[in-house]
Amino acid sequence: MAAELTGSRLQRLVEQVGRRFVSGVEDFGYSAALLAESLYWIVFGPWQKQHVRLHAVFAEMMNIGVLAIPVLAILAFANGAMMAMQGIYTLRDFGAESQVVVGIATSVTREFGVLITGIVVAGRSGSAIAARIGTMQMAQEIDALRVMGVPPVRYLVAPVLLAMLVMMPVLTILSDSMAIVGGGVLSVMELHIDIGTYFERILAALEPADIWQGLTKSLVFGVLITLVATSNGFSASGGAEGLGRATTRSVVLCISAIVVADMIFTFFLII
Repeated sequence: MAAELTGSRLQRLVEQVGRRFVSGVEDFGYSAALLAESLYWIVFGPWQKQHVRLHAVFAEMMNIGVLAIPVLAILAFANGAMMAMQGIYTLRDFGAESQVVVGIATSVTREFGVLITGIVVAGRSGSAIAARIGTMQMAQEIDALRVMGVPPVRYLVAPVLLAMLVMMPVLTILSDSMAIVGGGVLSVMELHIDIGTYFERILAALEPADIWQGLTKSLVFGVLITLVATSNGFSASGGAEGLGRATTRSVVLCISAIVVADMIFTFFLII
């Protein structure tokens, strides 16, 4: 009896793992299809008189980028100051606290600036995109678009993708700048160096590859946020409760995808 019970539990566990795996593969395939169709309409839409609407792209750029500037600037500044604080107190035991400037320059431009940007955009814009498309899906507005001959991906996904590809690098540069300024404020207070000297050391420590690494990551993060948010919006169902689940799932998966992608980038760029 006990053996049968154990076998039944093991079977249920294997079935659940299998269902999750199949669901994950389906989500990945659906996201890849959304990306391919979005790129198709961006590139070939003008030849079929199915343009991606520029005013929709500008509206998404405003929502994704411009309106996110205050919160991103504050968080990036605080992150830079925190990094400087931790670096100074850690390196002080070795008498090398002045080297914190080099650590701030490289770690901010390579990792933390773009990571903060991705998390802010995922939490702020990814959830809004998923909620908007999910509401349209449950109100059958997307079916209405198909009936009118308007491809939903061209109308809803392609503008978001274009806006992400434009605004994510811009926000990353802003995040890098504010984090370096935040680290500079604390370094001036703790190390008693001139702010001009601080920025001279920053510029001497940085290389173009450091900045390009962060900007490249920002493009990948923008694509991931777009695909995860829109795919969760299109799959939303079940009324208000289902919309809440889709929005929450979108934010969680966006941040998870960003962290995993950042880890993979770092692994291949360092070795």
